[in-house]
Amino acid sequence: MSKRAPAREADSGRIDEVPPALGPNLRRLRSKRGLSLERLARRSGVSRAMLSQIELGQSAPTINLLWKIARALEVPFSSLIDRSSDKSAVVLPARSGKLLANQDGTFTSRALFPFDERRNRTEFYELRLKAAGEEQAEPHPAGTTENLVVTAGAVEIEVDHVAHQLEVGDAILFSADVPHSYRNPGSAEAVMYLVMTYVEEAR
Repeated sequence: MSKRAPAREADSGRIDEVPPALGPNLRRLRSKRGLSLERLARRSGVSRAMLSQIELGQSAPTINLLWKIARALEVPFSSLIDRSSDKSAVVLPARSGKLLANQDGTFTSRALFPFDERRNRTEFYELRLKAAGEEQAEPHPAGTTENLVVTAGAVEIEVDHVAHQLEVGDAILFSADVPHSYRNPGSAEAVMYLVMTYVEEAR
């Protein structure tokens, strides 16, 4: 997503609580691909020190860093934070929802699926973008699509340098394996619901 100076990797916009499975999942996925911390750092643009801290559960990374790592590993975002569990119904109280935020706090994403429940090819999110806020997203793994609907405010979504204006009730489906961004041109917070679909199942 938005480019950040390396020195600010862990300063703000963190997950409010480190998901217990994050460190083990990162270590497992990295090892499965035969990547050292140094190689993953080069591929992702996330420092070796930060990757090591995440694996050890010593740092709460930003949503931006997690997207970079997922992209470098070529896995769905949820593969980093999910943990297998039973198939019983799971209630997600709004008050206990885990929020992911960008560096300046203008963009937040709330996963509408449990962090400890393994997903396959589809993820569901609530996105909030403050007035005049903007979020630049890096391309997701090849074949990834985003299906988004606006429920409050207005949003300009740019996909591969083509802008699309959406208001309340408008929806958009696009290939998310290209550069894309979200911008709120209005004076009120925008709320969106996003279904992200991957070509392959989470590994």
